Amino acid sequence: MATLVVDTHDFVKDHAEAIVGGIKELKLDHVATKEDLLEFKAELFKWLVPLLIGQAGLIAALVKLL
Repeated sequence: MATLVVDTHDFVKDHAEAIVGGIKELKLDHVATKEDLLEFKAELFKWLVPLLIGQAGLIAALVKLL
């Protein structure tokens, strides 16, 4: 009976090094940062709040007319 011996530590180590090498080569300059998300959120609120106020005023006017 033949036995297959595999050095699993070396196998996993080689794969881990390959994955880390691939991650190091990623270009992350197009990924959004927390500051970008906060800026987007502020911009969203800048447009959303006036629209909600306008919608509430429009609904109030329509209710008063009916």
